[in-house]
Amino acid sequence: MPTIINIFGLRFFFYSEEHLPIHVHVVDGDGRVKIQIYPEIKLVSNEGMKPRNVKRALQLAEMYQEEIINKWEEYHGKKNTED
Repeated sequence: MPTIINIFGLRFFFYSEEHLPIHVHVVDGDGRVKIQIYPEIKLVSNEGMKPRNVKRALQLAEMYQEEIINKWEEYHGKKNTED
C-alpha cells in the first residue's frame, strides 16, 4: 500500500493491485473515502469520514492530481489514461 501523501491527518494511498480509472484511498481517524483522480476528481465512496475532511481530501486531490497520476504510473506501469 504505497502512501502518496500524508498531510493534515489524511493519508492518501493506493493498493498494489489497483484498477482504472486512476483513484486513491484516503483515511483519517474516523473513516475512509475513495476519490477518482482521472479523468476528473470526484468522490466515489465515503465510509465514515466527516464532511469537513471529505472536502479537504477532495481539495488536496485536486491540488496533487498530477503527482498522484505520476505515482500511479510509476508504481503500476504506464497505463492508458485515455480509457
